[in-house]
Order: sequence, then structure tokens, then C-alpha cells
Amino acid sequence: MPDLETMRHSASHVMAEAVQHLFPEAKFGIGPAIENGFYYDIDLPRPLTPEDLETIEAEMRKIVQENQPFQRSEMSRQEARDFFSKRGQLYKVEIIDQLEDESPSIYQQGDFIDLCRGPHVAGSGEIGAFKLLSVAGAYWRGDESRPMLQRIYGTTFRTQQELDEYLWRQEEAKKRDHRRLGPELDLFSVSEDVGPGLILWHPKGGRVRIAIEEFWRKAHFGAGYEVVFTPHVGRGELWQTSGHLDNYMDNMYPAMELEGQRYFVKPMNCPFHIEMYKTRLRSYRDLPLRWAELGTVYRFERSGVLHGLLRVRGFTQDDAHIFCRPDQIEDEVLGALDLTLYLFRSFGFHEYDVYLSTRPEDKYVGDPADWDKATEALRQAVTKRGLAYQIDEGGGAFYGPKIDIKIKDALGRSWQCTTIQFDFNLPERFDLSFVGEDGKEHRPYMVHRALLGSLERFFAILVEHYAGAFPIWLAPVQAVVIPIADRHLEYAQQSARRLGAAGLRVDVDGRREKVNFKIREAQLQKIPYMLVVGDRELESGMAAVRSRSQGDLGARPLEEIQEMLLAQVANKE
Repeated sequence: MPDLETMRHSASHVMAEAVQHLFPEAKFGIGPAIENGFYYDIDLPRPLTPEDLETIEAEMRKIVQENQPFQRSEMSRQEARDFFSKRGQLYKVEIIDQLEDESPSIYQQGDFIDLCRGPHVAGSGEIGAFKLLSVAGAYWRGDESRPMLQRIYGTTFRTQQELDEYLWRQEEAKKRDHRRLGPELDLFSVSEDVGPGLILWHPKGGRVRIAIEEFWRKAHFGAGYEVVFTPHVGRGELWQTSGHLDNYMDNMYPAMELEGQRYFVKPMNCPFHIEMYKTRLRSYRDLPLRWAELGTVYRFERSGVLHGLLRVRGFTQDDAHIFCRPDQIEDEVLGALDLTLYLFRSFGFHEYDVYLSTRPEDKYVGDPADWDKATEALRQAVTKRGLAYQIDEGGGAFYGPKIDIKIKDALGRSWQCTTIQFDFNLPERFDLSFVGEDGKEHRPYMVHRALLGSLERFFAILVEHYAGAFPIWLAPVQAVVIPIADRHLEYAQQSARRLGAAGLRVDVDGRREKVNFKIREAQLQKIPYMLVVGDRELESGMAAVRSRSQGDLGARPLEEIQEMLLAQVANKE
């Protein structure tokens, strides 16, 4: 059976043939296989509709049933140019003009002939279950000055069951999309008046963020870190020394001129931590130093790549820098890895993809022996923790090797979060040193590490992982008290204040609406518990408890409810 990539590439050709049958005047761009599917960019006489996709799909099924063979041939470049030019396929002619190959390969199935390197399946009948998904605009060659083509996306799998599972995941992903749930649950927003990519955290989103930050700080203090704070701007000389002005300027905001000095809003926190390190002479006995900061940074991203909370222009990074001696690196990497896994497990993530990136072949800074020592420390750490990992040979940054960790969410999707990165560049640029046991100056090792990544991105991942139904310890509203009538409102407020004084996040729904309506609203807001109070509850000091996931739990004393909720919060439920 052919591999999926070959099958998907072949499916894009079958789709193009079907389009050609329905729109003979179509002009074809490129049609590659991509992760989980394929697409083809096509110049068509009119915009496609959802009904058109169904018609194209039906035509594709006919082609698959005919089991048309994929036949490969070669032409000279001039022959190929003449061939496609006669057929009005100007995009193919442009591709041919840019080819270095003197004998480009041509594939034909049925009456569709395409310029293509292949490979393909033997016949169209080998293409499995498929589905056309959507149409989007795509500039030819990604150039806004060139024609806008229609990009038809599709997917194919070996079996109908695999396709159905994929389509279910896609639909589920739409339901979980943080860009939809964020406004629905009143968590955050983006204002064009403020600026794209700049996030406004609403009170409910702020509650979740505070819960994340408080847990993050407690975990870091427990792991031997100190928390530091640094400014949002720094003088141009700082960014010149760090190399940002030479290598990162396109991602930085323009300078501010103040009193004859240039200042830049920070894209990273590391130069500030380095400046703190340099405020005093450091001894080998002082190391390691572990300094963590929830530092807000600003990076200019083009508007076309901005994506909800996942790709923004201003974000708070759970950043830290470790300054250590060479003999301490393995323990420090192990510590960072242990803290990472503890955080992820606490937030409900238990599956990871781990990548170890090693020294590039040519462009790198630092002594190769230091690279080897650092890389081995990373390797030992992931091995000792029993984590399967993949080697990315030569994939390290020019300044050091790194570990990248991608977490898997409830739908099995991978999200890049953690980076544990050695840096042999900045200690050299800033001339960092410590006095060793021998009384001489030595260069410390520096480790950059971000475990959650950024709070904005991690929050988006949490929203989609839990479909907005946060576990109780993270939920912005952990319980809502619902009075049955106005005469029960005072007792509802007293109950909420009592639970709030114990550290729980509790609201009161005092609107003059029916109880069932309020319960439905609480369910839609994904509140873990609803506490209904009426005459009986008022007289007995109780509340009728309804769980978001378990339904009616019956009437319970407020003290018991408080203990139950606090226990669940403590257990990270």
C-alpha cells in the first residue's frame, strides 16, 4: 500500500483532473501533499461554492473508480514549455522557466497532464477515503502583487474510519477554538483600536491567569529559583551588545528617542538578567543562580501571521536564566526538566514529543568541547527521565544546543511550549565571569529556559485542551450561587462571601430569571458547580449542589461544600 504522502499528492492530481472536467478553462498552479492532506492552487473563472466542492468530489469518485494509471514521461524543457503554453497553462510555463532540470518529468492520469516530480500511486484506484474541506485565497507565489488563485484543500486516509476520525477531530477543534471560546466565556478580546496582536485580558481571563501565575511562582520557589523583575524598555547600547540590533531588528519595534538616547521595548528578557549578574563579583560558591521572570516582551509580527493568542505581538514569557559552572550543567538541566514535567502534569498534560537539537556543522559560537558537554547533559537528562526523544542533527541555534518539548492535548495535537537552551554567545558578548576555586576568572554557562512558553499561548492551549471547561482549580468561577427567589438573595450572597473568604472564586446569579435558565447559563459558561438555594436551604444552612459533569449531587451543608471544593482545588482537579 502506498504511503500517505504519495497517496495525498496523487489525490491532488485527481482533484485537479475533476476540476478540469468541470472548468475546462482552469489554469493550474501547484498541488502538493501537506500534513494531513493536500491542496491545489487553481485560477478559476468564478469563486467556488460549497456546492462546487461536492460536485468536484463526485467527479473525483468517478476517476478513482476508473483506476486510471499514473504514467510518467519526460520532455525537454523547451518541449514542456511549448506543451503547457499551447494549453494556456501559464503558471506551469513560469515554473518551467525557473527549473534547472533540462528534462522535467510529466505525469498523466486520464486526460489530465501535469508537470510534476512525483512520485504517485500506480493508479487512481489506490487512493483511499477522501474529502474536500475548504477553499481559500492564495496569491500566486505568495506575492500580493500576483494573481489571487483559489486554493482547494482536501484530505485522504487509507480507510473511511481513519477519515471519519480525522473529520471528527477537525469539527471538535472548531468547537474548542480559543478564538471562539474566549469571547463566549468573556476571557479576553483584541481591539483594533488598541492594535492587532495585543491582548486584553478580561476579569475572568485574569482570574485564570492569576491562578496560573501563583502556581508557577510557588513551583519555581520550590525548585530553588528566585523571581526577578525587569523594565519594559532598554537603551540601544544594551541591544547592540546583545546582538539584537544586528540580528533581530526586523522583529523589534522602532526606537524611541529620549534625551538624545535610543530606547527599545524589549523583545527578550535575557540582557536584563545578565546586567543583574554583572552588578557584583561572582564566586564559584554563588553558582548556580536561577532567576525567573514573568516578563512581558514585544515582538513585531506581520499581521498576516497573527493568530488569536497563539501568535501575538505582546506576550508574557515564563522566562528564566540559569548561570552555572560547567560541572553543574547536568543537574541544572535535570532540574529544569523535572520542573517542566511537574508543571505539565499539574495542568493535565501527560504526553510529550521531545527533540534534542545539536551543533550546526559550520556557523556556531563557542568551543566544540563545550557544545559536546552541554549536548551530553541534555541527552543524559531526557534519558534519565525515561523520555523518548528525537535527535535534530545540526538543528541547534548558532549559540547552543537545546531541548524542545511539545505537549499533546486532548485531541492529540502537538503544541510547542518548552525550550531549554544553552547559550555560549551572550556570556561572551557581555564578558561574564566568576571566580573559580583556583582564584582565576572563568566563563559561566548560561541556560535560557521557558517552560510554559508564553502565558498567552499556554492559555490558548488550555482553553482548547479543556474546551473551555477548566478543572476547578483553574476555573475563573468555581461555583455560582443561584437564589430561587428574591427573598433568597441575601442568603446566596452570604454563602458566596463565606466560600470566597475560604479562597474560592464564587459568584451570585441574582437576576430575576427562572432557576432552570440560570442553570443553563452556568452550564454554558462551564462553571464547575451550581449551588441552588431556596427556603429549605436557607433554614438549614445548606445548598443544593449541581455539578457541571455529574449533575445533581443533592443538598449539602455549606461547610461540607467548602471542604469538598477546597480539596478538589488542592488536588488540582
